[in-house]
Amino acid sequence: MAHANARLNVHGRRLLVDRVRRQGWAVAHAAKAMGISRQCAHRWVARFDAEGQAGLSDRCSAPHSSPRRTAASVEDAVVAARREHRRGQDWIGPELGVPARTVSRILRRHDLPYLRDCDPLTGEVIRSSKTAAVRYERDRPGELVHVDVKKIGKIPDGGGWKAHGRQMGSTAAKKKARIGYDYVHSMVDDHSRLAYSEILPDEKGPTCAAFILRAAENFATHGITAIERVITDNHYSYRKSNDVKDAMTTLGARHKFIRPHCPWQNGKVERFNRTLATEWAYRQVFTSNTDRAAALAPWLKQYNTQRRHTALGGLPPISRLSPTS
Repeated sequence: MAHANARLNVHGRRLLVDRVRRQGWAVAHAAKAMGISRQCAHRWVARFDAEGQAGLSDRCSAPHSSPRRTAASVEDAVVAARREHRRGQDWIGPELGVPARTVSRILRRHDLPYLRDCDPLTGEVIRSSKTAAVRYERDRPGELVHVDVKKIGKIPDGGGWKAHGRQMGSTAAKKKARIGYDYVHSMVDDHSRLAYSEILPDEKGPTCAAFILRAAENFATHGITAIERVITDNHYSYRKSNDVKDAMTTLGARHKFIRPHCPWQNGKVERFNRTLATEWAYRQVFTSNTDRAAALAPWLKQYNTQRRHTALGGLPPISRLSPTS
């Protein structure tokens, strides 16, 4: 593959050869017309004369020989030790007399999974690797929506430690105080990134189901009148609740679940949760839980209609939706 600043790609080389061999241009004139050196032009013409059209294709830039590369027998020994003992580079290296960093490169070169992704008894892969994830985006609004719950601690009246410092939790009584949590339920459209959130008292099945229906109604006001698929994690409320199943039936949507231990498959709402925390929940000091809750709706409106989104080319989510009357 030609590098980013190459003057000639395969098509340009063919044009060069055509001008020199068929149209009769002088090599110097053809080189000047195409903005390359005469030496470069002579090289491609000579390669065409020797190999034909195949000579104009890109060649692998790997060296013909790598005298300092680890011997194949050593690589085989490293791979065999990994599979037999299920140990990392810091153990395999000293055992075989190979630097640990070299062992690490060999393991990656042979696409062996990380130990953290393997069963310690059998060595079988039990957890998917995030590097295998492929980024995707649905073609139209409503084709897929992501749903999740973000749990955040409530703010005591008068403000918490962000308002008064870490000494707020210095006494035993304050440490034992049970302030509780807010459960922020969110739905994000895969195509447009339109988001809707509510602060609710729990994450039980009936609560999740009612939120999904209200979120769908909110989406309808923005032109997303039909939801085809809803993806969630494997929380008990989503997996086992009859109320959630009934909500999916009401919407006419198919319920999809992420693979266990693969939260990035629900990545758009997971990323939204991070934005929610940094730009709403913890962006400023709130002196009461009520004040923070009241700030959610204005922030959501700004997120959907004004906030620039990198994945949308610097435009807000509303830019991908048709205006409603």
